[in-house]
Amino acid sequence: MSNDSGITLPGYYRLLRDNVSFRRLWFAQLISGTGDWFYSVAIYDLLLSLTGSAQVVALAAVLQILPMFIAGPTAGAVNDRVSRRRVMLFADLIRSVVVLGMLFVATREQIWILYLLLACEVSTAAFFESARNAILPNVVDREDIPAANAVSATTWSVTVTAGAAIGGFAVAYLGRPSVFLLNSSSFLLSAWCIYRMSVRETHIDPDARLRWHEVLGFGPTVEGFRYVARDLKLASLLTLKFGLGILGARLVLVSVIGSREFAVDGRAALGMSLLLIFQGIGSLIGPLIAGPLVGNNRRFMRYGILAGYLAAAVSYMVFSQSYSLGVAALTMVVAHAGGSLVWVFSTTLLHFYTEDRFRGRVFAADLALFMVTASVAAYSCGWAIDHAIAARTAALGVGLAMLLPAAAWTISMRTLWAEKRTS
Repeated sequence: MSNDSGITLPGYYRLLRDNVSFRRLWFAQLISGTGDWFYSVAIYDLLLSLTGSAQVVALAAVLQILPMFIAGPTAGAVNDRVSRRRVMLFADLIRSVVVLGMLFVATREQIWILYLLLACEVSTAAFFESARNAILPNVVDREDIPAANAVSATTWSVTVTAGAAIGGFAVAYLGRPSVFLLNSSSFLLSAWCIYRMSVRETHIDPDARLRWHEVLGFGPTVEGFRYVARDLKLASLLTLKFGLGILGARLVLVSVIGSREFAVDGRAALGMSLLLIFQGIGSLIGPLIAGPLVGNNRRFMRYGILAGYLAAAVSYMVFSQSYSLGVAALTMVVAHAGGSLVWVFSTTLLHFYTEDRFRGRVFAADLALFMVTASVAAYSCGWAIDHAIAARTAALGVGLAMLLPAAAWTISMRTLWAEKRTS
């Protein structure tokens, strides 16, 4: 392996420069992932202006999350049977059309249409994300998996926050209709990148006929769960993003605290965007700081996951007491640097421990578990705020709750992973 490989900026640059297919996949992820969240602030701003309810915003946040859990098993089964490249291509085209429909929602009575379109867009995104995660080891060499996964996982974390943050500025200065139009166009650009990819998909059996009743049924899902159940270490890795999902409450916290306490020039959308930007910065720098220290050492990755949980927990506790934008920004950076470490290292370990023929279902389950926790956390946070719980108290609760997965992972490392002291 070259000296500039691994989870470092030179390693990222080398991989993106030398591997054309990975570069196109990354561009598609960057554009598509940003598009998934670009309209978030537009939706939250619209809902707050129509209803003024945190719980209504929380339901929108749930609909940006929960459909991935529902569609996850089917998405994983489909991606283990057909071309993952084609799945991503069609997912982008469908989302481009769905987002255009949001242009026509303008009254309180039409909110249900917005919810329906949002659920459809996110369900389609489940197919894209499952395919993107599963196809990665077919695009890069095995020794490049840590760097490739770090680039992809960090990009996912960054686009979740940066997409919403950029969308907030677009709402403030261009208006909501422009945001929806730009978002629709972004999916078309992502589809073009996927279309130009060249990849050998080894999981496809050319002699097997696709039986949709098998793919859409529970058989492939049950088979995937049996595969995971045979390896307790693999099962423990699937719980990591499940714990990280507690941070799903951040969508509601940022909307409420950002708009009410950190508004810029009276513009609530800019207050939301600022906090989201600092979250995105944290997601970006976390793996860049820890990557050179951890390298490809799997034991160090496991300890990095624990450090990530603790950083998020402590930072949200401090955030709950922060009345200065500077302090709030710092806590968001540290919290989401920690969250990004959990995301990057858990995804990398899953790539190493999962067979190609099961990878679609395993990563669909991985994302689905994260999404169900995140949706429960987001809605619970919105419900609590609407029922007289202060937003800052809710933020403190999020920080304390993050200690639970940290404790569970500590127990797992001392039991399931204790027998091996090497990477």
